Amino acid sequence: MREFATEPPVEARVGDALDAADATVAVAESCTGGLIGSLLTDVPGSSAYFDRSVVTYSYDAKLTALGVSREALDEHGAVSEPVAREMAAGVRDIAGVDWGISTTGIAGPEGGTPEKPVGTVYIGLAHRGEWGTDDSYTRVERFEFDGSRTQIKEQIARRALETLCDAVDA
Repeated sequence: MREFATEPPVEARVGDALDAADATVAVAESCTGGLIGSLLTDVPGSSAYFDRSVVTYSYDAKLTALGVSREALDEHGAVSEPVAREMAAGVRDIAGVDWGISTTGIAGPEGGTPEKPVGTVYIGLAHRGEWGTDDSYTRVERFEFDGSRTQIKEQIARRALETLCDAVDA
């Protein structure tokens, strides 16, 4: 899983950023199947900032483990902006961390549609601000990646960590 790695790798850079900010993160993964958590824990000392990775592959898992609403799943499907948003906020709030990140997408090689081709992913990011400050937020970005299933998963995981790193550094 180093085909799309940078130097230094994003998992090390995000760890440094979280350490410097004295911040913590939890991850809600669907299409990446735990890869983000694996990359984060490849870094020695990651227990200082990494709380958990919850793999919620099914609709039921998203509903029960993260509190994703049945309405979002029914109306938009698992691979959607609203579901990615609820996944990121859900893992942030359940874990009680500063940052929640989520991935939901189609890694292939099948399952794509014209509207959501193989390689489509929604990456959600949720930040916890202090109560009463209006600094809490969630945002979602859509990406499309090419390659084999394994290549797509790695690109999604690394893009999710880049998204987190950029937000923590901002």
